[in-house]
Formats: sequence, C-alpha cells, structure tokens
Amino acid sequence: MCAVISFSPVRTVMGESSRDEYKIQSFDAETQQLLKTALKAGDPGAVDLERVANVIVDHSLQDCVFSKEAGRMCYAIIQAETKQTGQSVFRRGLLNRLQKEYDSREQLRACSLQGWVCYVTFICNIFDYLRVNNMPMMALVNPVYDCLFQLAQPESLSREEEVDCLVLQLHRVGEQLEKMNGPRMDELFLLIRDGFLLPVALSSLARLLLLEIIEFRAAGWKTTPAAHRYYYSELSD
Repeated sequence: MCAVISFSPVRTVMGESSRDEYKIQSFDAETQQLLKTALKAGDPGAVDLERVANVIVDHSLQDCVFSKEAGRMCYAIIQAETKQTGQSVFRRGLLNRLQKEYDSREQLRACSLQGWVCYVTFICNIFDYLRVNNMPMMALVNPVYDCLFQLAQPESLSREEEVDCLVLQLHRVGEQLEKMNGPRMDELFLLIRDGFLLPVALSSLARLLLLEIIEFRAAGWKTTPAAHRYYYSELSD
C-alpha cells in the first residue's frame, strides 16, 4: 500500500514564522544554498537529500529555535521531492536519523541538556507536521511518548528546562498523541500528577506549569478563559 505524506493543517504556535519563511540565516552560505535548492519544488533532486536531512537534524540538536520550525521545513522538502521525483530519499534519511538519535537519547541527555531538549522539540515538531494517509505517523507515536515519559520523571521535573519542554510539547501534540494511544497518555499524566503532588524538588514555576497542563488536558486540550487569565498573570508576575 502506498503511503501518502501530506501536510497537517496545524495551528500556528506563537512566535513561529509564516509558512513560507524559514530561519536559515544561521547557516553558512553553502548550507543556505543547499536548503534553498532542496525547498524548490522544481529542483530538489539537484542536491543530496540525505545530506540535507542530516544538516537539518544536526542543526535542530544545536538550536532550539530552529528545532521548533524544522518540521515545517521537512514537510516542504518531502512535498517538493514527491512532486518532482516521486521518491522518498529525504523522508527515509530523516527517519533514519531520528531513529539513531532516539536510540542514543540517554547518552544525549547525559551529555547535553540543551541537545536533549532540542531533540524532543524536533521529534514532536516532525510528528505534528507529517502525515501518512492523513494520519499521524504511527512509527513516531511510541518514540514521542518515550521522550515525554523521560521528561516526566522526578529527576527531569527538578529541571525547569525539561518541565518547560514537557509542557510545550504536550500543548503541541498531546491531543494527537492521546487519540493514537489513550492509555499511554493516562500513564503519562499519572506521572505528572505524582510529580506535582509528591515532595520532589519542584520550583514554583515548574509547579505552575505542571498544574496548567493538567488542567489543560482536563478541559479537553483547551485553555479556558479563566485559566488563561490566571496562568498568564502568574507567569507575567
């Protein structure tokens, strides 16, 4: 059966650029040209798309701002390649790299907290944007869950960077993940509630963020007006 990759009509997340702009200024001139060529609907085959996939993953692990929008760029390259050649070299290279980084995620987290947070942001972004036959990619469901479970462990909850990442990604993909595997989401939120209630070393900000995401899910993955007023006033203070 042929798998059709399609664009997800995802919401625009605050701070993200429009669909036709990409933050590639931080790359060197040669890499910028490589990415621009890969993004052209008429000419993606003119570059080594496996190299392009590695460039995007490498940069996503170093730059959390870029990792937040890399999924959109990957979608555009996949669409360009499919339209031009009908092949999936880029998609295959991308998924292979994601698998490689997933397999070594514990080492990554131990070596670089920023790299780990960037990886989780990136894989959630890919999950959010890419579709197979108009459905989220099943191959990514458990890896994404596994990353979020790690972020919900007591050790991770003691670090604001990981709590912030956990909450942001649940805002982005929580509802989709729950539709794909509801029992695992229940398990994840049991961990989050335990972390919120048990006497672990939570900062005031981390406790506030966890309470917000618990209430966000309880409200059907929506922020009520009252919750918006409360949490945003607390965060601004």
